[in-house]
Amino acid sequence: MYTKRKYGFFMTLNWSKKPLIIGLLYSVALFAISYFLQLTFFIPWQPISVIGIAVAFYLGFKNNSSYDRTWEARKIWGGIVNTSRTFGAATVSFVKGTTDETIKKELIYRHIAWLTALRYQLRLPRSWEHPKGRVKKTYAPAVSEDFNASLKEELHHYLPASEVSQLLTKSNVATQLLKNQSQRLQQLRDQDYFEDFRHMEFHGLITSLYTEQGRAERIKNFPFPRQYASTAFWLCMVFCAFVPLGLIDVFNTMQGWLYWTGPVLSALVIWVFFLMEMIGDYSENPFEGTYNDVPITSIARGIEIDLREMIDDTNIPGPTQTENGFLM
Repeated sequence: MYTKRKYGFFMTLNWSKKPLIIGLLYSVALFAISYFLQLTFFIPWQPISVIGIAVAFYLGFKNNSSYDRTWEARKIWGGIVNTSRTFGAATVSFVKGTTDETIKKELIYRHIAWLTALRYQLRLPRSWEHPKGRVKKTYAPAVSEDFNASLKEELHHYLPASEVSQLLTKSNVATQLLKNQSQRLQQLRDQDYFEDFRHMEFHGLITSLYTEQGRAERIKNFPFPRQYASTAFWLCMVFCAFVPLGLIDVFNTMQGWLYWTGPVLSALVIWVFFLMEMIGDYSENPFEGTYNDVPITSIARGIEIDLREMIDDTNIPGPTQTENGFLM
């Protein structure tokens, strides 16, 4: 997530320079052929402008739908924040007994382990995402969630080795962690650490966490429908292929250097349309690990700080810091 007031122009240009460069080379080639070979080939601008209006409307639909996915993802993690704090407060308030501090820490740590497993699972690459566009410390902090390399190590900070070993044999570690938490709460109820009413409150919180996890997995595992994404791209290609042919008609009567402003303006039009298409394309998958993702690493760290402070824990990590305005 970018946290500064606005992206710099040259940062935006560098991110989207490929269509600008290709569009400029394509336009210069067509204008040069027309100029030096005296070939009068062009398409009237009026039908091209109609196509451009249709493409702009379609890109607007795609970008609105992509933004909805990103905003829903942020609301999901807002719900996880609220439910996690409620779970922490309930743990501190409801659990009683002579060894309650140890049990409270166990429950809190298992919840943090669930947050850790969930964010690692949400960062796993999918075939429709942009694996080459994942943050690799070009501008922003590198994505820290490498499922195969470091999940086991992180889980060992919060769980006993036996539980970690059992979890890593499962296909969905986060789901199994909530199951383990539910079973542990039942054991505590059987040992009279809290009564039935409070046990039902705990169960309601586990249900809410499963709900939020399922909503996040729905966005992660179901791509923006490919027919809409693909059509937007190819319509953009068709329109941008026609743009220089239409502008040749406009600039044919101009002399000298004014004629050669045509390819530049054509490239700018191509860049604007492909920039809109790229913004929608990179907003479809808010957990993939690119620059405009929902900052689940930072959100999870904030939850961890809140919960560990509730039990007066030690060696609590600080908040995740921005790097060049980016927060992961």
